[in-house]
Amino acid sequence: MALTQQLARVSPQYLAQCRQTAADSPNGDPNWNPPAEDTLDLDWAIWGLIKFFRWARIDAVHTNTLERSITGDPGSDVGFLDHAEVYDGFDGPPALLPPEVVTEVAHALDAIDLSKALARLPQDNAEAALACGFEGFAANLPAYLDQHFDTLRAFYHAASHRRLAVVTWVD
Repeated sequence: MALTQQLARVSPQYLAQCRQTAADSPNGDPNWNPPAEDTLDLDWAIWGLIKFFRWARIDAVHTNTLERSITGDPGSDVGFLDHAEVYDGFDGPPALLPPEVVTEVAHALDAIDLSKALARLPQDNAEAALACGFEGFAANLPAYLDQHFDTLRAFYHAASHRRLAVVTWVD
């Protein structure tokens, strides 16, 4: 099974419920099961954008925004999600962006002119794929990156509008 970037929009109340469930469970299972419409599988796209932004020396603020959008903030209070029923344990445990930070990230994602950035991709498909860390990627790379970025931005806007937190993990 391939590892992909996962996100979930959840309310602070839902997080509190999962925290309490984990505390009450003999094996620490938080009964994590956010609604499917509030989860997002970003595949590897944003990882590739981050690698490309670094390779092309795109504004570090934009690179940091992308990274923060998928890695959460350090020291977030979701240690109870460090459980086999939540993620496979291959990468670091889930991390959190609280609602007020989700709004910051949503606005920061709006500041990224992805079309302008993608114009800096090498014209050769193989070179462009390498710049993103996707050696052998055969599909339309700009379209793949653009679609996933738009999905990420819309996901954050919906979370911000609904005053939800975002939990991130790799699974």
